Amino acid sequence: MSRAGRRAERLADAADARLPVVAGGALLRKAFPHHWSFFLGELALYSLLVLLLTGVWLTFFFEPEMREVVYAGSYAPLRGVRMSAAFDSTLRISFDVRGGLLMRQTHHWAALVFVAAIGLHLLRIFFTGAFRRPRELNWVIGLTLFVLSLAEGFAGYSLPDDLLSGTGLRIAQGIMMSIPVVGTYVAFFAFGGEFPGEDIITRLYPLHVLLLPGALIALVTVHLVLVFHLKHTQWRGPGRSNRNVRGKPLIPQFTATSTGLSLAVFGVLVLLSGVAQVNPVWMYGPYRADLVSTGSQPDWYVGFLEGALRLVPPWETNIAGHTVMWNVLLPAVVLPGLLFAVLYAYPFVEQRLTGERLREQHLCDRPRERPVRTGLGVAGTVFYGVLLVAGGNDIIAYAFRISVDALTWVLRIALVVAPVLAFLVTRWVCRALTAAERERLAEGVPTGDIRQTVTGGYESGTEPVETFRPGAPHRPLTGARTGTPIRTRRAPERRDR
Repeated sequence: MSRAGRRAERLADAADARLPVVAGGALLRKAFPHHWSFFLGELALYSLLVLLLTGVWLTFFFEPEMREVVYAGSYAPLRGVRMSAAFDSTLRISFDVRGGLLMRQTHHWAALVFVAAIGLHLLRIFFTGAFRRPRELNWVIGLTLFVLSLAEGFAGYSLPDDLLSGTGLRIAQGIMMSIPVVGTYVAFFAFGGEFPGEDIITRLYPLHVLLLPGALIALVTVHLVLVFHLKHTQWRGPGRSNRNVRGKPLIPQFTATSTGLSLAVFGVLVLLSGVAQVNPVWMYGPYRADLVSTGSQPDWYVGFLEGALRLVPPWETNIAGHTVMWNVLLPAVVLPGLLFAVLYAYPFVEQRLTGERLREQHLCDRPRERPVRTGLGVAGTVFYGVLLVAGGNDIIAYAFRISVDALTWVLRIALVVAPVLAFLVTRWVCRALTAAERERLAEGVPTGDIRQTVTGGYESGTEPVETFRPGAPHRPLTGARTGTPIRTRRAPERRDR
């Protein structure tokens, strides 16, 4: 070996002793299955990156203070109006800082997409059974990320201190006070006194820019580490089993695809921010405790809480001189708590009932093959959808010229009946699709040819099934009429054991 070769070998050995060079090479060749549903998590990741970049930029100009100032900026309709320094700085970012409005709206759109992407990613995990052993911890982490993203979104939504966000904070204060015994103390501590207090913005600000983002980044990091460590789930198919992963290697194919997705996310969010207005706080004006924004609607991810509050009748109970507000406590505290408790526990309960907790599962289920789980998921989605619609019952009633009370009663009934119907219909559809697929595999695909039998009757010709959807069963069947074995095409892909 030449002197240069020996020097390179020593350098490689020295680097490998300090860094995972050899192991890192194997990691760079790790295979990732290629399917559109697997990119929902990356969509959330890149939206979070946009949030961090735009959020850091906004911190240079935003003033998280509730001291009163008189507006003297570029927006003429509000000149001379008394407002908080937080709202004043929000207007300054929107009208006086170059590119400020674009950054504000990019940040807001990224927040909406981030929460939506996490929600869709969780639905993909649920319907395909990717939460089963050994990924229960990753399900818990993902669900916690969703909860933290809701809190982060609400905190950021409240910072401008405009009339709309102030109305949301007033509702939040009512929810805090509905908690028996400690409710008034919790509200007093959060707001620094009687509502609206003078401390809520200054307390939400570090929560929004430091504590919650830090927790999100930490959990995302752990989540990604577990994805690499546990292997990625994949659809069933030829050559795929619980002991291997077939797909694109991390470098360069998967990295190129993921980079393209990140650029697309950045571009679409900026384009949305340039052409689609979101959260125009100057139209609402500064928050005043004696005013309520007409037709106020929160961002979609907390709309289900708004709907729950509107659907529960005005139930109250007086106990020993204390009033328990069931109409606030049940929909805004008990319901979300039960909902997320069920979601956290579901993987463990299902695996115990099905006996799958004793073995690892690395292959995705097709939703149609799990009719009960799919039915429960659709029922839960319908339940959430009814609550979301109820959050805008006043706007819907005004737009369609119908009674708000009548619409509220329709939604109350739908909240109970629609999820049950959704479960029954979904379970029936799943079973029907599975039966039709078995028949298709057994009898083949009709060719459209009609021929006469020796007995004088007629029958249609069939040919073997040659195209399959991801995860569909591939069985070595023989055509009913042609006797030709089924052929499947396999694309070249990397295989990890």
